[in-house]
Amino acid sequence: MNGFNPLKTVIDKIPIPTQRLTEVLRVEGISKVFKQKEHTVNALKNIHCTIYHGEMVAIMGTSGSGKSTFLNMISAIDAPTEGKILLFGEEANDIYKEPNASKFRKENIGFVFQSFHLLQDLNVEDNIALPLILNDVPSKEIKARVEQVMKQLHIDKWRKHRPHELSGGQKQRVAIGRAIITNPPILLADEPTGALDVNTTDDILQLLVSLQENMEQTILLVTHDPYVATYANRVLFFHDGAIMDSYHNQKTAEDLDAIVAKFKVISRGEH
Repeated sequence: MNGFNPLKTVIDKIPIPTQRLTEVLRVEGISKVFKQKEHTVNALKNIHCTIYHGEMVAIMGTSGSGKSTFLNMISAIDAPTEGKILLFGEEANDIYKEPNASKFRKENIGFVFQSFHLLQDLNVEDNIALPLILNDVPSKEIKARVEQVMKQLHIDKWRKHRPHELSGGQKQRVAIGRAIITNPPILLADEPTGALDVNTTDDILQLLVSLQENMEQTILLVTHDPYVATYANRVLFFHDGAIMDSYHNQKTAEDLDAIVAKFKVISRGEH
């Protein structure tokens, strides 16, 4: 890939035994106020959290709780009213102005969406290759990297298929391939199983866990489904623009009941 990415260089120099304790993203006092003619909306209120390298964190909350606004702050789609974001310990508040915002997203964020957002006129390998093409990566390197990702995600046999010829799970695998093809430090998965059936949901969640464990991929997973949240290491519960509680999954059968109980309390405003 053209260009030098100091953030990825920092990761490469971290000794393996301490990688899971390495801070990737720190949010300090982020607030977001939307001012309208007759009133203001406090979409985020003094958010503090830290995400570590190789960690999967689930973000749960009802509609309007601030989940999407939080993702917009992290991905430089929108700027906070107050507070700051640090990437690998370095303040990154200059990312909210173009062309810095586009450059930041291109180099550091991979997106996975509920509705896939694949280009219908492109086949599987071309959809996955698109971010590399836009980054002017040499065609030989593109071919090698796309081949590697397709095999890793077990979608190489569908390489010439277009989206309308794929199942929901296959489409999401292609979307994940497109998201990770540039090796982004942070993968944002916004309701990635929302359009899938139960069996396919398990398949995609296992795939995300595999990326986390085998590639040490840092993942922020937005969901309203407590079952999906059990696959994460931690769960952050949003309500009315604030993080009201958190839960560390123990990877036991009790996790689901604990998450459901916390989610019920918070969504009812009983915190």
